[in-house]
Amino acid sequence: MGIEDAVYAEIRKLRENLPHVAGVVVASVDGLLVTHDAPGVQAETFAAMSAAHLGLSQQIAAAAGSGAFRETVVRAATGYVASFAAGDAALMTVLAGPELNVGRLQHEARPVAERVGEIFASAGLG
Repeated sequence: MGIEDAVYAEIRKLRENLPHVAGVVVASVDGLLVTHDAPGVQAETFAAMSAAHLGLSQQIAAAAGSGAFRETVVRAATGYVASFAAGDAALMTVLAGPELNVGRLQHEARPVAERVGEIFASAGLG
């Protein structure tokens, strides 16, 4: 199984286990799309924007002296966008509706992001 397939299997399970998730995008830290399960989203563009968000979040965490970036949740008028570090080489961005239980998102998505990071590391990418 290739890296894209292994990562896709992880994010597909996340979508199946977590109600109100509309999509998941996994990108490299430099903004290249790895895989996605996000119908209706321009995944390549979203991957690039997510990487830019990651870079800014890393700078904010560093400036605050808070250590390495782990995750961020953006609450918008009609939903949520959450980004999770997936090791050193990737990030996972989750799009969800306004009914999302953020605590459950964090509980379910953190281990998935960790496994995605491990997939990258085992492929020699991080």
